[in-house]
Amino acid sequence: MSYDDLTPITWHRSIRRTRIAVVLAIAVAIIAALAYRMPAFSSSTDPSRVSAKVGEAFGLPTRGSGRLGEADGAIPDGTTVFDDGVPGVANLDSDLLGALREAAADASAEGVELQVDSGWRSPEYQQKLLNDAIAQYGSEAEASRWVATPETSAHVSGDAVDIGPPASAAWLSAHGSGYGLCQIYANEPWHYELRPDAASAGCPAMYSDAAHDPRMRG
Repeated sequence: MSYDDLTPITWHRSIRRTRIAVVLAIAVAIIAALAYRMPAFSSSTDPSRVSAKVGEAFGLPTRGSGRLGEADGAIPDGTTVFDDGVPGVANLDSDLLGALREAAADASAEGVELQVDSGWRSPEYQQKLLNDAIAQYGSEAEASRWVATPETSAHVSGDAVDIGPPASAAWLSAHGSGYGLCQIYANEPWHYELRPDAASAGCPAMYSDAAHDPRMRG
């Protein structure tokens, strides 16, 4: 059958099928590109950083339309404790930040770089992380082992920092008490807060997780 044999109805149907096929092909290509460029996700991955990566890949804004970005505390890859231009670092408690920078200078002499995976967070950002944790773990009780409410979070107050990569967190675990920097939760080797007395008395015993921290019951 030639094109001349097609009626107007079958001609339009043919065009419509072709258009649908093209749209589906474009959609598949976009999904494939997204899967290729999106970083691996784990239970310890900050969801906002995954969202930021997706946004960067497609030229989307990281703030607005419900998105949360650096102004809320999202941390770009490779951020260090010296990056004052990043709100998640700049808004940390000044004493905590000073101790981190002192520790980072000494760590650098040993070839170790203390990077910030998460620091200060806005209440909106903290609530998003809590919502994501509840969705991931299936209950508020289980999520509370990992993520605090905006009202109780030491990240929202600027009193906590998550250090990476793992080798850097391990260095801080071994040397942090000398700077007053202590791991607070046994299940979060990356989470550090300032305990000034630790320099002379050592770090206090860790809570097994955030759900056992009395501060989280406020």
